[in-house]
Amino acid sequence: MSDCKAKPKIKITDGGPYIVTGGVKLSEKIITPVGNGYAWTDGEPLPQSEVYALCRCGKSKNPPFCDGFHVKSGFKGTETAEKNTFMERAKVYEGAELDLYDDGRCAFARFCHRNTGNVWELVRNSNNPFLKEEAIKAASECPAGRLIAADKQGNLIEPELEPEIIIVQDPDRGCSGGIYVKGDIEIESADGTLYEHRGRSVLCRCGQSDNTPFCDASHVSYMFRVKKKGLLDLL
Repeated sequence: MSDCKAKPKIKITDGGPYIVTGGVKLSEKIITPVGNGYAWTDGEPLPQSEVYALCRCGKSKNPPFCDGFHVKSGFKGTETAEKNTFMERAKVYEGAELDLYDDGRCAFARFCHRNTGNVWELVRNSNNPFLKEEAIKAASECPAGRLIAADKQGNLIEPELEPEIIIVQDPDRGCSGGIYVKGDIEIESADGTLYEHRGRSVLCRCGQSDNTPFCDASHVSYMFRVKKKGLLDLL
């Protein structure tokens, strides 16, 4: 019997859930305001498994897990996101000692804002050593992977993250967020191809994104709210 553990992967099914394999840790986190910035705080514990199916239609009565309601609701979930690379999509914002790559895939998690300013301001003023470190943190903590700081030699500054899937709750905006995918986890399209490997991305779970499977912050305007108990009282 092999002791080799399956590589963590998320398989997007045609019109159905995200199938997660490889025993990836599953947790719930809350976007919490701290001054002019934001931090993660722990939500409710979630059951762990080697394999689990996460809802992506936004209609499950057993969130964050799939309960088959996508069939009854006629959910299509057709993937519309481009499969070009981050560097092909990204615009470059030049700063004093850092540059910022920005591909525009925003999940509205707001970690690009810190007490010292937003990431674009911080990069612009990165000749200040403290603001330079703040800029790196602001870019690296963006869960969607929209932002990457780079030095003037073009070396990308990316955090090393342990594989984890985070179910996001955002009571500050009165809604539930997407699915934050951290670390070395493959994302496989329904057609069998792989999306570019990224250490940070946010998948849609409200069923409303125009950039499926990735979150485009539609959960905010749609006021997507899913919670069995507890935090629902705060949303």
